[in-house]
Amino acid sequence: MTGWIVVNSFVSSNKFKEIYSLLQASASRLDIDLELKTGADLLCHVSDNFSGFNKPDFVLFWDKDVYLARRLEVWGVRLFNSSHAIGLCDNKIETALALNGKVDMPKTIIAPKTFEGVGYSNLDFLDKAISILGLPVIIKEAYGSFGQQVYLAHNFEEAKQIVTKIGHKDFLMQEFISSSSGRDIRINVVGDQVIASMLRYNENDFRSNISNGGSMKEFLPNDEQKALAIKAVKTLGLDFAGVDVLFGEDNKPYICEVNSNPHFKSTLECTGIDLSESIVKHIKNSI
Repeated sequence: MTGWIVVNSFVSSNKFKEIYSLLQASASRLDIDLELKTGADLLCHVSDNFSGFNKPDFVLFWDKDVYLARRLEVWGVRLFNSSHAIGLCDNKIETALALNGKVDMPKTIIAPKTFEGVGYSNLDFLDKAISILGLPVIIKEAYGSFGQQVYLAHNFEEAKQIVTKIGHKDFLMQEFISSSSGRDIRINVVGDQVIASMLRYNENDFRSNISNGGSMKEFLPNDEQKALAIKAVKTLGLDFAGVDVLFGEDNKPYICEVNSNPHFKSTLECTGIDLSESIVKHIKNSI
């Protein structure tokens, strides 16, 4: 069996390369030739349909280039995850819309649309959103990774400064789940199974991301937390994902975010479980 792992052409840090190596090693152990390709490697005319390439049995799409993912699907290749699922996860607004009414999430309000050169020139909507969601309030840019585009505003002036900084980019606002401040559960799901989980916590930041200075330890989620994570993955049409679950009042779980290409090196270091093995086995069993 042959496959491609498609990665970003411009993100080349060691922490990403380690993930690619783990996936290729797991594929090799299952007699799968998993060849690494970048978007630049696959550059061709949109009507060329990848002529000159030998079509792989599958593509493990470890990027967020939805345009390239769609073209590969039109070519007739099965992608893990699909372009549609990746698109839903990459945009936090799309994630919220897809999960709305299906799983429990913090109360969410989507900011009205603006444009480059115009910006959010009238902030009356911000005052209205705060009156509904309360303070502090979470503000999230639609696109972002590792918690870098997620902010906490304690009052209207802070919220105003954040929105001014965001400029014209799309964003949403969410109720702050104070009972989960600085902590969440990363639940890694493959297929319909929870493979590994860990508690992430940070005493100095409302965000628990390891890349922001957070810590981690093994954690066994309860049945409700696991069921919520699995349902979110199924709702978004994902084959695998890293699901971030918040602790609500009385330990009620809420979905925070869903990651279509989770950085699972931290999970491996914390739990000793190599998620790449489960991902590749799932792919082989699905082809």
